[in-house]
Parts: sequence; structure tokens; C-alpha cells
Amino acid sequence: MVLIRTIDVSPSMVNCSCAWASDYQQLSGLYHCPHTGAVITRTATLDGFEEDESHTVAFMKDSLSSLNSYGYSPHPLYAYLAWIQELLEKGLSPKPFIISITESSAERLSEMLVTIQQFRASNSTWRSRIAVEFNSSCPNIKGHPPPSYHLPSLKPYLDVFAKAFQDDSTLTIGLKLPPYIITTQFHDLIECISSYTRTDSGNPTNPIAYFTCTNTLGNSLVFADQTPTPDAKTDTSPFAVPPGLGGLAGEAIHALSLGNVYTFSRLLAESDDPAMREIVIIGAGGVTSPEAVRRMNRAGARIVGCATLLGKEGVRAFEILSGNL
Repeated sequence: MVLIRTIDVSPSMVNCSCAWASDYQQLSGLYHCPHTGAVITRTATLDGFEEDESHTVAFMKDSLSSLNSYGYSPHPLYAYLAWIQELLEKGLSPKPFIISITESSAERLSEMLVTIQQFRASNSTWRSRIAVEFNSSCPNIKGHPPPSYHLPSLKPYLDVFAKAFQDDSTLTIGLKLPPYIITTQFHDLIECISSYTRTDSGNPTNPIAYFTCTNTLGNSLVFADQTPTPDAKTDTSPFAVPPGLGGLAGEAIHALSLGNVYTFSRLLAESDDPAMREIVIIGAGGVTSPEAVRRMNRAGARIVGCATLLGKEGVRAFEILSGNL
């Protein structure tokens, strides 16, 4: 069991926000899986993302890795709230939901948070079972680079979350981060998040309760002949996904993701800010085996998430990761 503010994640394994957590059936499967401690939705926007045939995924033939050109979910926020309500009303599990959200502006993100807070307030038993995760790191959105790579772009969104947390400190907020590769990126992010720490009644708190490290690695290229079914693709394109470039995930980024988890866990533990030392890390990236789960834990992740294995195996992935097969 891992407690992130009001969110009880038990067992300490989750799905990552991904295409395989898009609709009611997928969320229901994750919710009823005994090996997941919480369910994270695919990233929702206020009105839904316009998805087409260029948004897809390809798995590699030589490793449990994937390349995807997905954007955000085509389903709007209200659809996720309706599906979550239906599952919670059945009362078959105490498992919490984490709603992954993002938007093109801080103003629209604020609208989403108001709607989520109204939903949480509509039923007192749900209040401690609904959290939010800000996806600040999708590399596949044309014209909208991930704000976590440019902190001046990130801060207006963080301001929105800080205001929501100031109004309601029961709201558990997570931040999904991209893979960083330069030391200053880690230090700058920590400094930025720490600037939001406030002291109320002598108790320092920060609006951000957890980091998910890491999202996919953008600007990656996989050719069709690197996939299990190259002929189907090379008829129309030499690339594994239609745009050519996409976000790399799975075993191919495992070492980089471990490095991010390790670096952030060390910096958080060494922070002079006691509120930063409370931030929990969800480790993700190449978690395809029980050994990978243990490596994430050794690097500093208290909770472990996966996506690529979920895409390959369905919810059976979590049984594999738990070592029960």
C-alpha cells in the first residue's frame, strides 16, 4: 500500500495514461484487475482530441518496445466522469481513479478542474478516490511542445493547480513528466515545483503530490521492417507509424526512465523543502517484467506503472508484472 495524500494505491502498481485506458471497457478491465492499485485514464481534454488514422502505435519485433503517434483521448472529460461514476456506483472495489488531463491553455484547464471538483463534491465517498494527473509531456502534439521542457510555458498551468489546491487541499495532484537528459533540467524542475510550497499552520505543503517518470521519448523513428508485420506498412510507408516520428516507449527507454526516477528520488530526498520530500514517484518506462518492477523500486519509485506491456497483453500484463504467472 502507498498513500498519496488521500489516494490509497494498493497494490502499488498502476497503468500509465495511454491509449489502452481510453474507453469504458478498458477502464472497467483495469478497475476489476486485482493487480492494479489505481486506474489512470487516458489523457482527456475538455472537448476531446480529434483523432485520425495517423494516430496509432507500432510494436517492435526485437524488444518489448513501442512507438506511438497518439495524441490525447478522443473522448471528452465528461465521458470519463460518466464512466467513472458508473464504476464507482457499482461499489465493487475501493480502488481510486486518477483522471489524466491537459489543455491548450491554462484557462481551459481551469474549467476542467472546476468540473472535476464539482464531480468530487457530488458524493462524499468519492472525494478521496478521485485524483488528477497533469500530462505535461506528450511529444506528439503539433504546434504544442511539452510544457515540461520549457518551464515558463509550464508555470501558468501550475498556477491553476496551485489555486485549486489552495481552495481544496484534499485534491491529490500528479505531474506526468517527460524523459530529461540534462542535469539542469532536473534541478530547474525541482526548483520550479518547490516555489509553490506554502506553509499553513506551520505545515509546509506543495500542490504536487507525485511525479510520474517518464512519458515517452519524442522525435523517435522506427522503420516498418523493425516491426513484426513490415509488409503491411511498406506498401504505403517505410515507417512504423504514418507520421514517421513518434514517442518511444517500452524496453528501449527503460534505462533512461530509471535514470529519471533515480535522479528525482535523490533530489527530492535531499531537498531543503520538507514538502518536496513528501512527493511520491510513479516509475514508468520499459516496465515489462517483474525484474523491471524491482529495478524501478530500487531506483526510488514507490509505485510502478506500465503501458507498452498493457498494449501487448491487456490487463494480463499486471499479472505478469506481479510474478504470478
